Amino acid sequence: MLEPTALPIRPVAETVFVAPQLAPADMVEAARAGFRSVINNRPDFEGGPDQPTDAAMAAAAAAAGLQYRFLPVAGGYQSPQEIAAFAALLDELPPPVLAFCRSGARSTRLYLAATGS
Repeated sequence: MLEPTALPIRPVAETVFVAPQLAPADMVEAARAGFRSVINNRPDFEGGPDQPTDAAMAAAAAAAGLQYRFLPVAGGYQSPQEIAAFAALLDELPPPVLAFCRSGARSTRLYLAATGS
């Protein structure tokens, strides 16, 4: 059971949630809320130079005690290989899992395709 959080998350399944772009500081809040894993689906610099990089997010997640994986995918198309990789991450990572991208839509599409929902 997750604790209430100010993070802009929404559930796509009982143990999988999605969010728009998160900041490194949000990793502490994600851990406090009860998440155990984070998946970053946003390519580095997709949103310009102010977007947090994979390296910054990975370091913040590790410092917060979270498992973290980087699976960057394009917003308009997710390949069968990317969908399979997302499914493998869902199997590998301890729940609950928080996946994020620019708006949350790409992570939602990956989840739905990976699970056949």
